[in-house]
Amino acid sequence: MKKILLLLLLIASTATQAQYNIRLVVTSVPSKTNDDIYVAGSFNNWNPKDENYKLKPFGGSRKAVIIKDVAAGNYAFKFTRGSFQQVECMADGRDISDRVIEVNNDVVLECSIAGWKDDYPDKPKPYTASLQVRIIDTAFKIPQLNRTRRIWIYLPKSYTSSDKTYPVMYMQDGQNLFNEQTAFAGEWGVDECLDTLQKQTGKECIIIGIDNGGDKRMSEYAPYPFKNQFDNNKPINAEGKLYVDFLATILKPYIDAKYRTKKGVDYTFIAGSSMGGLISLQAVLQYPQVFGGAGIFSPAFWTAPQLFTDAAKINLGAANPKLYFYAGGKENATMVSNMEKMIDVLKKQPNYIIRSSVSPLNQHNEKAWRAEFPAFYKWIMQ
Repeated sequence: MKKILLLLLLIASTATQAQYNIRLVVTSVPSKTNDDIYVAGSFNNWNPKDENYKLKPFGGSRKAVIIKDVAAGNYAFKFTRGSFQQVECMADGRDISDRVIEVNNDVVLECSIAGWKDDYPDKPKPYTASLQVRIIDTAFKIPQLNRTRRIWIYLPKSYTSSDKTYPVMYMQDGQNLFNEQTAFAGEWGVDECLDTLQKQTGKECIIIGIDNGGDKRMSEYAPYPFKNQFDNNKPINAEGKLYVDFLATILKPYIDAKYRTKKGVDYTFIAGSSMGGLISLQAVLQYPQVFGGAGIFSPAFWTAPQLFTDAAKINLGAANPKLYFYAGGKENATMVSNMEKMIDVLKKQPNYIIRSSVSPLNQHNEKAWRAEFPAFYKWIMQ
């Protein structure tokens, strides 16, 4: 009898630990046909140039890779030519969502690549910024970093016909906020959104968009140095605290002097996504007397594990910041858990007013952040 039970347990254990093979076949590519192609996904920590996941010739012009001994489940992936600057995209250069494959058996999946992010036919994008948006400066000085940056402003429709003062929200990745022509992977539509929401709610706000620094984006938004696991562990410098100094001590005083703003902490907000979400939280922690609330969309906490410890030590004094956290359930494996961990850290202090939102099916992209922005705006402006 004992032998039978042991055999049954062994069979059950084997069944629950079943391993399968995935064969990914690329049937066509738009260009760069002689370049090596790799697959990066949740099964190899999104390494864009993992030699174990390089495709090999598979008859004719096709290339394929076999991923062996994979447990049952859902896996996300994309094809690259060795980096995420050379990742697949749509034929017109727009980002694609992660490919997803369900594994509960051996699987063969044929794929066609429409475009490469660094090599697609240039097609003009439309200029979509509303009449409420303009550029303050194309080369605003950031003395802390010895750089310059384009700065955008959105003014409510009532601004020119009244003498009212307005709250101000500072937002990262300014080129993605208002204008499809300058957006990296689709705009947030902040201007159109606010035209509608401000009419519905009566809650008006000035938006300041600060362009990211291109190849300096990750370092400017990083409060601590780290190694970029998505780019061959490339070392990233920590310039985030200097960037926040610029926002609080240079840009905000300039905006307050030039425009009719409500200058107090209760009327000054900051927001961003991914690394921009991370640095928005850092801004509140670093200057709680300046920034009274933040929209923290899909924060890249994996780059800053020290922040969990440091956030617990911050003395906010009399400040009561409002923090809106958002994450998508289809982002990386630690996105939601890291966000919840940070919320738990902050809730140990009585000062914070926190709201969180998780969209189970959303991925890490502008489309998801655009969809979440109205809920954040209505809450932060209450």
